[in-house]
Amino acid sequence: MFQRDYIMRMIEGMAQVSATILGLRKAGKQEEALQVVEELLDRQFGMNGRLLKSLSEDDLVRMLSRSGDPDPSLLLGLGLLLREEASVQDDLGHESAAFHTRLRALHLLLRASSYGAEPSPDGDAERLLGELSAYELPPDSKRRIAAWREEQGRYDRAEDLWYELHEDGRLEPGELGRFYGRLQHLTDESLERGGLSRQELLEAAKPWLAETGKE
Repeated sequence: MFQRDYIMRMIEGMAQVSATILGLRKAGKQEEALQVVEELLDRQFGMNGRLLKSLSEDDLVRMLSRSGDPDPSLLLGLGLLLREEASVQDDLGHESAAFHTRLRALHLLLRASSYGAEPSPDGDAERLLGELSAYELPPDSKRRIAAWREEQGRYDRAEDLWYELHEDGRLEPGELGRFYGRLQHLTDESLERGGLSRQELLEAAKPWLAETGKE
């Protein structure tokens, strides 16, 4: 009960912050909006913008852990806050900064989703993907999104991303074969719900499973 109350308070607080930031943006007070972000980083997450930018993602996840376990609600909250910051950066014409802030926000939301955050971050992750759709994403991001699509049961979307990595020349040996190997264990109904038929899977998987010796 305590954990649920904590999560609900944080979500309500984030909604209020989003409304405040939007109001400041509409009033042309972008620097004040960034200050709101900075204050919440300090109050809610115990860090400032400079520290945040200096941390690797793994270090950041460790900071947002409780008793050694990543806290999905904190990952979700920080991801949502960074999405707001990226919108302000866009207003200021800082396109590169906004791109990298959105990318970090996306990674945090995908992690939060994998750790079972409630409410689900998936809708916000989808919106971030829409905001990033004009950009070529790094291979690491494509891998994370592919894994997330697989967790969602969107096997066709995951497959598309693995083939993008293949076309980019960034696919690691055995990656696509392992993906297809996991799908082979699913029921026909699960595959169909995920956008693939058993026949499509068998035809697409054959050369890649041969590569891993699991044909």
